[in-house]
Amino acid sequence: MSLITELRVHDVRFPTSRMLDGSDAMNPDPDYSAAYVELRTDAADGLSCHGFTFTIGRGNEVMTAAIAALSDHVVGLDAEELLSDLGRAWRLLVHDSQLRWLGPEKGVMHMAAGAVLNALWDLRAKGAGLPLWRLLAGMTPEEIVDVVDFRYLTDALTRDEALDILRAAEPGRAARIAELEATGYPAYTTTPGWLGYSDEKLVALAEQAVADSFTQIKLKVGADLDDDRRRFALARRAVGDSVEIAIDANQRWDVAEAIDWVTAMDDDSIAWVEEPTSPDDILAHAAIARGIAPIPVATGEHVHNRVMFKQMLQAGSMEVLQLAATRVGGVNENIAILLLAAKFGVRVCPHDGGVGLCEAVQHLSMFDFVAVSGTRERRSIEFVDHLHEHFIEPIDVRAGHYRAPRLPGAGTEMHAGSLARYAYPGGAEWSAATGAVPAAEAGMSEAVHA
Repeated sequence: MSLITELRVHDVRFPTSRMLDGSDAMNPDPDYSAAYVELRTDAADGLSCHGFTFTIGRGNEVMTAAIAALSDHVVGLDAEELLSDLGRAWRLLVHDSQLRWLGPEKGVMHMAAGAVLNALWDLRAKGAGLPLWRLLAGMTPEEIVDVVDFRYLTDALTRDEALDILRAAEPGRAARIAELEATGYPAYTTTPGWLGYSDEKLVALAEQAVADSFTQIKLKVGADLDDDRRRFALARRAVGDSVEIAIDANQRWDVAEAIDWVTAMDDDSIAWVEEPTSPDDILAHAAIARGIAPIPVATGEHVHNRVMFKQMLQAGSMEVLQLAATRVGGVNENIAILLLAAKFGVRVCPHDGGVGLCEAVQHLSMFDFVAVSGTRERRSIEFVDHLHEHFIEPIDVRAGHYRAPRLPGAGTEMHAGSLARYAYPGGAEWSAATGAVPAAEAGMSEAVHA
């Protein structure tokens, strides 16, 4: 028996706003950040695990405090017992009768629970000596559904229906694993598309995307229609007619404005329109989907739980489902979302791009291909070329494809040097930019709970 002995949480921020990396119509100056959690055990091998949730700067201290508030839910528990029943771990973290009042199952506390759950999955995969996608792909249908919370889903997806989906995919699992290891999973890139980039940088990065064998790029839009039309035309000339271009409004519009704006773009080749309005507005997304058809609506990076995904699928609010590795309640809830997508026949093209999101979400898409949907057709994982060097196993994207991760774990472990350098506010990167940080303030960058 080994016990979980410590939860350690770090406020880690990267100054991406200096180069306008990540800039869009609603978030002009993001500093990509992680509320990063380590769980440690007293096992003889000293195994530790890592998870995080993503923010864009201010407020990351709120996320770290929320994660710290969950310490007593896991510290002192038998690690093997917890890992053997990660459905129980979900209930311990998400069904807390008092913390649920802060959601329920949405917002800061839910994302904090997701960070801890992702760390537990990292520990389970490391203990098995497998990358997370391979661990998940080797689980039986019964083991997979046991980690899913079907509460609130059964009007759309029952446990038996989920088992049918998973059992139908079982016969081809080995062949699909071999395909993944040989060719990887398709990617599209947002690297050229940030709204703050100059025309010259947009064109150069779009041309590089073609040279790197990407078959789709994405542009941020929504600040100025004439500027969007001009930038789209520049991108089209740079990539040619064989590469698709998606656009992302990052929640900028009301319904009529979204329909009018996309219509005024006057280009039916748009691959999809992403997050055209409030991520909470299920009926508005459905109205926009009808209004801009046949151009698809894509959304999901800010959809906060499986229940909202269920409703959006029921209402016809999305044709491309963009789950995110750290927005919902961790791996458990993302499995539920993948099963819902399979039930409704909607393709999954995950959101990522922020610090560590590419590393984390690739495991979910690869699991989906092997054990759930059984297809990569018209599916791809977002790729953004930022901050990968800070991870123990950075993503490997070649010829427009994510190569399958090989190291044990969930891909969420950062280098210790990066945690120290980018700790906020006392890390060297921040103190060098703003001057010396008082010792008392610097101590706020890390909390330890044993």
